[in-house]
Amino acid sequence: MLMKNLVANFASQLNEAIQIGEKAVFTKPSNEIRNVLVTGLGGSGIGGTIISQATAREMNVPLLVSKDYFIPGFVNRHTLVIVSSYSGNTEETLQAMEAAMEKNAKVICVTSGGKILELARKNNFDHIIIPGGMPPRSCLAYSMTQLFYVLEGYSLISSSYRNDLKKSVTLLQTEQEPIMQSARALAEKLVHKIPVIYAAADYEGAAIRFRQQINENSKMVCWHHVLPEMNHNELVGWTEKNEDLAVVMLRNTDDYNRTQKRMEITGDVIRKYTPHYFEVWGKGESRLEKTFYLIHFGDWVSWYLSEIKNIDATEVNVIDFLKGSLATLK
Repeated sequence: MLMKNLVANFASQLNEAIQIGEKAVFTKPSNEIRNVLVTGLGGSGIGGTIISQATAREMNVPLLVSKDYFIPGFVNRHTLVIVSSYSGNTEETLQAMEAAMEKNAKVICVTSGGKILELARKNNFDHIIIPGGMPPRSCLAYSMTQLFYVLEGYSLISSSYRNDLKKSVTLLQTEQEPIMQSARALAEKLVHKIPVIYAAADYEGAAIRFRQQINENSKMVCWHHVLPEMNHNELVGWTEKNEDLAVVMLRNTDDYNRTQKRMEITGDVIRKYTPHYFEVWGKGESRLEKTFYLIHFGDWVSWYLSEIKNIDATEVNVIDFLKGSLATLK
């Protein structure tokens, strides 16, 4: 399926993911859960970053996201380890899963198949199977949505997110055409530039996703940072005019008031050094709706950039080359 169609199907995918999550079955942990680790990379790992922010104000136990071969030393029988790998064969995630098993952690897997599903079935681990056969980055709604149901399934969050998920589907369906039009307009301004994505710390997940999509779909170098942290270091780097840089500031009405003021001042500083400064405002009532809106907007921008550049948004040959090279190592 073309990447354009996969991006366009985001709301439908989210709706289907809700149905999958509502049918998930969870077994009672043998031990009290005192901390949570989400392990995953790329399109599978970004969901962990987003959910860690979305649930931070409700969770009474710490949730950490790991995007590496290794797991933290605190992992033990009181840890819920959520293994997120779309393909089920991500080598880093497989190694992390095996390490979690050695620590006797409570393991649950979110995957479409592969070795991770085999391990889950062999060891009678709870698992949620999502539709396979697509690029992992195009299945964020499938993988990320399940993380909410997992946390609720183990009594770590309430079910309040369910209404926000359903409202997000309606929002994205309603806003699809306006998002596409605005995304196309922004893409035309970003082509042949180096995009720089800024957001409030609470919405860093959306900024990372935007960056990753520009990297993979648009085949462009891009970076991101968050406020207020960016004001304590990167802002000082804006000292020379550089019209090759294009800044996109992700904004939301629920950004902390002092952070909003920082964004305004930061924008004034940056405009002195590049004329390419743009703001994108999230839409929706809840934090989750705004996050999904910004994700969908960024996905469309990345696809339009690939169209303007006349490149294949789906191919990731250099990643395939890397994996092939690693496969020769023992």
